[in-house]
Amino acid sequence: MGEAYEPRSGCPINAAIEVFGDRWSLIVLRDLVFGDRRYFRELQANSIEGIASNILADRLKRLLESGLLTREDTRAGQRARYSLTEPAIQLIPVFAQLGSWGLRHRPTSNALNARAVLPEQGGPALWQEFMDELRREHLGSKLPARSPSVRQRLNAANLAATNSS
Repeated sequence: MGEAYEPRSGCPINAAIEVFGDRWSLIVLRDLVFGDRRYFRELQANSIEGIASNILADRLKRLLESGLLTREDTRAGQRARYSLTEPAIQLIPVFAQLGSWGLRHRPTSNALNARAVLPEQGGPALWQEFMDELRREHLGSKLPARSPSVRQRLNAANLAATNSS
């Protein structure tokens, strides 16, 4: 896809959907963002939706080509680590809005709702904090870290929900 790729139309919604609007791309990005899964095997083994290895390989390739991920160069036998790019990090508000919509309009699991509830309650300030956290982890930004991190708060909320179910 890269720079030469032209969407079917000039509509910004269409252009976005053509990059990540298939069944799996946002799920792969979700697992990188919220699950901090950076390697192929982690992404596949911990997929709650059960992504097949060929589908995962295809989506990672597409996300690389569209500029949403980078892959570090590795020597033979080494595991390649994937990183989010700035455009992928800027999807945090999209994830927050999708999660809020899903909470209101779809059947969901109490144990998994923390990914939507905390960003909804925290609003744009929390989204910005999370994007800054991801910039440190994936892009090497020197922005100051907060403690506990957004991911730590999400994991704690997730654990609390799991234990109360």
